[in-house]
Amino acid sequence: MDHNSEQKPIRILIVDDHPIVRDGLSLLLQTDSGFQLSGSVDSGEKALAFLRRTLVDIVLLDLRMPKVSGLEILPSILAIQKAPRVLVLSSFNFDEEIFQTARLGAHGYITKDASGAQILEAIRTVAAGGAYFPQGIAARIAERQERSGLSPRELEVLDMIAKGLTNKEIAHVLMISQFTVRSHVVHIFAKLAASDRTEAVAIASQQGIITFNPS
Repeated sequence: MDHNSEQKPIRILIVDDHPIVRDGLSLLLQTDSGFQLSGSVDSGEKALAFLRRTLVDIVLLDLRMPKVSGLEILPSILAIQKAPRVLVLSSFNFDEEIFQTARLGAHGYITKDASGAQILEAIRTVAAGGAYFPQGIAARIAERQERSGLSPRELEVLDMIAKGLTNKEIAHVLMISQFTVRSHVVHIFAKLAASDRTEAVAIASQQGIITFNPS
């Protein structure tokens, strides 16, 4: 981060697949000379291409985008040389989604229904080297850290359950035994406090553990 950031405008890249959101954020940033809109793109892939050729201070990152989600692209953004700091802007506030955002290294998280003043405050805080997780969200992250989450393999199995695969089909795809799949399913039910596959998928979707992109 530039030590003269108080004098120089904070350079920002907006990454969101909804034009109305990009336009709204662009107008918001224009209300303060302390911000400079460096770019506005509608996908994670375009964001990476932009960041590889242009230095910015802050990326405003939407989580739910077609093809590649914000969560999937976040590690790649942070791995870029002279990486920007990332403030996640989401329409949702699912506990698991918030936790994963923090775990993957985002510097802040704010919902899109926040006021313009709150969004600008969040950008300034993150740009200055701080973290911006509002009190309620920070508390939920702490609470989530105390719970036992699903393992990467369990998440894989859960995703396949959501797609309607049987234990036999999951075993074939993952090249493991049906007995091992059944063991994973039992653990998933226990951790989600679900009684069957349908309830497990419903709970996981509600909590943001798994997501469904319509496109």
